Amino acid sequence: MDPRPHRPLPAAGRRPAADRLPAEPLTTAADGDDDGDAALLRPEWRACVRGRIDGSCRDDDVDYAVLGLHLLETHGFGFTTEQVGDLWLLRLPYLQTFTAERAAYRNLANGLKPPLTATYDNPYQEWIGALIRADVHGWTCPGRPRRAALLARRDAVLSHTGNGVYGAMWAAALISAAFTAPTVRHALDEALAVVPASSRLARAVRRVVSLHDARMDWADTLATVEEEYAGLGWIHVVPNAAVITAGLLYGDGDFTRTIALTVRGGLDTDSNGATAGSVAGVLCGARAVPDQWTRPLRDTVRSAVFGFDGVRISELAERTLRLAEAGEGTDRSPSGPDTLPR
Repeated sequence: MDPRPHRPLPAAGRRPAADRLPAEPLTTAADGDDDGDAALLRPEWRACVRGRIDGSCRDDDVDYAVLGLHLLETHGFGFTTEQVGDLWLLRLPYLQTFTAERAAYRNLANGLKPPLTATYDNPYQEWIGALIRADVHGWTCPGRPRRAALLARRDAVLSHTGNGVYGAMWAAALISAAFTAPTVRHALDEALAVVPASSRLARAVRRVVSLHDARMDWADTLATVEEEYAGLGWIHVVPNAAVITAGLLYGDGDFTRTIALTVRGGLDTDSNGATAGSVAGVLCGARAVPDQWTRPLRDTVRSAVFGFDGVRISELAERTLRLAEAGEGTDRSPSGPDTLPR
């Protein structure tokens, strides 16, 4: 999630004449040439387009996945919310945080403790930040969506409340469920079970599912979502969860199609593409991920997390697997069993 505007790619085919959109079909990284598109990009984005990628680009979505892995390696599955905050202060540069995370970081530095870190002077409590931090909890709890959701909630309440927390729980559960679910739809159903059914987030996900079930096409589904949730803003977790849901359902387990549709859905494109890609990658398996997505990354992660810049993707995967294997059978926090909200 980056708070600088991402142009909303018009999901329903409405293409403003002034917009310069990625070439379609979107089957790999976006194009950028020296005389045209590259001139429109921020300097740090120019290394993230096709033909310029040499290792994964540094991004806060990647930073939080790395930091979450480090959290579990350092404190185990019984980590506390306070320990999440301590690790931010120790490992994450303040200026590489945004919106709710920056507000929480500032509150931590000023001596506040959770849950006040999420509520004091923080107008971003239901934005997408906690959702983008949730992947690692799904990866390390394969086939255990309730447990993944509980871990994600303990992380999320440092900076978020309400639907902001539910979004993290939903994403973690969705990724976890994908390890054992026979279809995307089954994984979505399992993920919905961990958040309050009356929440705006759950209602938005169910709305997209119903439109898909009614055989509405992808463009019209996105147009409906855009109209119904326009007032929430482009980084609010609810419309972004709807875009992710649409990308997953209409992508139907195909890795490239899922990412392409999710990113074309607009809003917080990098975060949504990352979450949808995480689910699709689990569903299809590493061997089914097309080479054009992995080859330019050169098995290398760029990260702002201190001590992790340049680490190998394969090493992070092995460390994640070890945590998943070590975590089987542990379900309690230091203060006792966690419970899910209703």
